[in-house]
Amino acid sequence: MAKKIIEGLTDRDINRIIEMAWEDRTTFEAIEFQFGISEKEVIQLMKKEMKLSSWKLWRARVQGRKTKHQKLRTFSEGRHKCSRQNHISNNKISKR
Repeated sequence: MAKKIIEGLTDRDINRIIEMAWEDRTTFEAIEFQFGISEKEVIQLMKKEMKLSSWKLWRARVQGRKTKHQKLRTFSEGRHKCSRQNHISNNKISKR
């Protein structure tokens, strides 16, 4: 199943997904919205692309983390957004 996920993604997309998955405040829903892959597929991608020890650290870090799931977040506003974020991170979706 992981091959199916990766087939439609460039190396740049895969690197960005990994970067977003490591970020504490980037939700799985944001990754799905931008790249069209679910939380389960992100987990599979991370497992395939990372060393086992790195993947275990990442799983321990994100498992149960409220900030990784939109529904569990306790805040809706107040997060700092850099005006240059789209340019810096090469996001496909323009920031509003």
